[in-house]
Amino acid sequence: MKNDEPRDWMWSEAIEMLTRAERLHRQFFQPRQATPQVVWEPPVDVLELSDQVLILVALPGIDPDQVEVMIEGHALLVAGWRSAPPELRAAVIHRLELPQGRFERRVPLPPGVYGAVRRSAANGCVIVSLLKVA
Repeated sequence: MKNDEPRDWMWSEAIEMLTRAERLHRQFFQPRQATPQVVWEPPVDVLELSDQVLILVALPGIDPDQVEVMIEGHALLVAGWRSAPPELRAAVIHRLELPQGRFERRVPLPPGVYGAVRRSAANGCVIVSLLKVA
């Protein structure tokens, strides 16, 4: 719904864009109370191939060896901690959007039996590879 007044139209467009941005931010970085401490959930992609399932977890700057990965029932639990960079103590902060602290993400898995679990990193993602057992 657009108003005839240019200033009113621009203001309503700006409010609408901010509302969309907030909704997207909440969708990708949902804080939740799963343990006594507050945690955040990184976004994931789940890809099924003929011999494996790949879970790409958006965790830029996180060492895959520092990420806990375990199969619990029919889900994969990915958890860990993102520490604030040491430069943060002396920095003038202009923007701080990357979530810090404990993260957890429980990802439902496609039906099947899985064997080896491997972790690697590429393009800002921790990649969890679950080999299918025939």
